[in-house]
Amino acid sequence: MPPSREFPDAPRVGVGAVVLEADRVLLVRRGEAPSRGKWSIPGGLVHLGERIEDAVRRELREECGLEIHLLGVCGVIERVRRDPEDAPADSGRVRYHYVIVDFAAVPAGGTLCAGSDAAEAAWVPVADLARYDTTDGLADMVCRAVRMRQGGTIG
Repeated sequence: MPPSREFPDAPRVGVGAVVLEADRVLLVRRGEAPSRGKWSIPGGLVHLGERIEDAVRRELREECGLEIHLLGVCGVIERVRRDPEDAPADSGRVRYHYVIVDFAAVPAGGTLCAGSDAAEAAWVPVADLARYDTTDGLADMVCRAVRMRQGGTIG
């Protein structure tokens, strides 16, 4: 039985990919909680014994139908949501706790389609990100990946 995502007994490790193609980024609209309905980068949980690089490649195949070439880690984020949502930050049971390693990537094959827990998948111009209801920190992570692809620093 897989570990519970909701009200876990320990943080869950996840991976994501900021997939860049020309001036566009791949976004998925989340079909499941947390962040249902919001646009995000594709990704998911790492399976026990699975390397994070293999996990992110698997997630992109399952969620978007794409093969990717990884450029490297562009950031690590932590998401903690407590229950109830309006409780002070240091009280209430932890409903979700994810530590997510995000990679910069470029497409390497496949055909884009929404699968797995993605309600939609789309190539979005980076300049249009502000028009989308995205998960917290998405624009910053995309900027980090763009700098990485251009050979700049991501710090």
